Amino acid sequence: MTVKKDGPIGADVAEKLVGVVGSEHVLLDIEERSLHSYDATIHRFLPDAVVRPASLQQVSDVLAICYQARIPVVPRGASTGLSGGSLPVHAGVVLDLGRLDAIREINQEDLYAVVEAGVKVERFAQAVGAVGLLFPPDPSSARASTMGGGVAENAGGPHAFKYGVFRDYVLGLTVVKMDGTIIRTGGKTVKNVSGYDMTRLLVGSEGTLAVVVDATVRLIPKPAAKRTLLTVYDRLDDAASTVSRIIAEGMQPAAIEFIDDASIRVVESFLHLGLPLDAEALLLIEVDGSEAEVIRQAEEVSRLCRAMKARSVEMATTDQEAAKLWTARKSISSAVARIKPTKVSEDATVPRSQIPEMVRRLKQIGEKYRVDLVVFGHAGDGNLHPNIMCNEDDSEEMERVWQAVAEIFAVTLALGGTLTGEHGVGTMKAPFMRWEHGDQALDMMRAIKAAWDPDHLLNPGKMFPEDAPPWPISLQPWESSLAKERRSSNE
Repeated sequence: MTVKKDGPIGADVAEKLVGVVGSEHVLLDIEERSLHSYDATIHRFLPDAVVRPASLQQVSDVLAICYQARIPVVPRGASTGLSGGSLPVHAGVVLDLGRLDAIREINQEDLYAVVEAGVKVERFAQAVGAVGLLFPPDPSSARASTMGGGVAENAGGPHAFKYGVFRDYVLGLTVVKMDGTIIRTGGKTVKNVSGYDMTRLLVGSEGTLAVVVDATVRLIPKPAAKRTLLTVYDRLDDAASTVSRIIAEGMQPAAIEFIDDASIRVVESFLHLGLPLDAEALLLIEVDGSEAEVIRQAEEVSRLCRAMKARSVEMATTDQEAAKLWTARKSISSAVARIKPTKVSEDATVPRSQIPEMVRRLKQIGEKYRVDLVVFGHAGDGNLHPNIMCNEDDSEEMERVWQAVAEIFAVTLALGGTLTGEHGVGTMKAPFMRWEHGDQALDMMRAIKAAWDPDHLLNPGKMFPEDAPPWPISLQPWESSLAKERRSSNE
């Protein structure tokens, strides 16, 4: 069927949508539509309209109207995403889920909660924390990002090393298909093997299969104690190798965060925290558990870091001191904007044993293409964040940036990694999906998409190479080098 991609949605459709959500929640002005045209990437696509439902039934009715009119629909939370997942690539209607912001239930006995898609992640974490419970996924954007967005992208964060990502905590979902059909998956029990696991399929599907309206999530008791350590290294390789050594010795900190020398300098310039400007890398390590367990773990980690040539190990003894140490890590994304106005953020993820090699290769890529590249991220689970600072108005520089990005993905896959650990595929990584999965696996993914959304009206332009906006440069050189490196590793 023909998809209505361009132009206004039409007076008849607008009138029907107003009848569902009210005139104040159907936004047609160019200013309002512009505010919903971008996310945290550098791309913008203008929607034809923005609709803000406030209930499950309203979501269903809005989707049914758009389905009948063959208008694409793009679900949107806070648009903090870094892969283009909520961009209206083919115009249509942006479905803003911000009004679905109720925490319906926190069950302290059975350790679960029911939360709507528009609830901010940090607000939800604070609510469950107030009753002594913990929802572990903690994306860096938690203050702004939503629970629905976290489900859609399978978000993680610093504590994913020990506790896992959103998919590990979602027990059940209420979702709506493009034609308005309401489906409930999973339930409130930790064990559930009844039928296909549609819940886990939907988590991380980036709004391409159905719109998440609410989620039932698993909670755990809050750890009794924690300690945060900041370790300083003169050599970047020693810091990267320390991560592998910690894991090899069977330790499991709650978080291991990696910060390279470029990140150190820009954060220190921004916040004046007293960070060592002559160091090549920092590791921020957090351990948690019972008081006795935390003391033991902190001592073991300190010993190992020193054995791996850490120049110094600083341990926070109060929550205030820990917060100060975390400030350096949490401020990187905002601080690096001082280098240049445009930021291209990736989340190359490799097996943890490959972290030292991946860090070395990232530094080489930055030098090769003469780009300002900083490296930080969740080293405990191999999820590094190479960020390239640039100026999108400088076409010559952007050519080098896209070359660097393509090589980052090729190196990541050659080392046995994956295109994304937590940012999602969206538009930014869709052109590379064939590199990782191959044609047969992509065909299976397309079949799943067709079963849920046969007319490809829900969040089109995402996930699949042929649907996404064209990549700005030829990928052939990196395809060849990736194939060659993979052959070498198998010999």
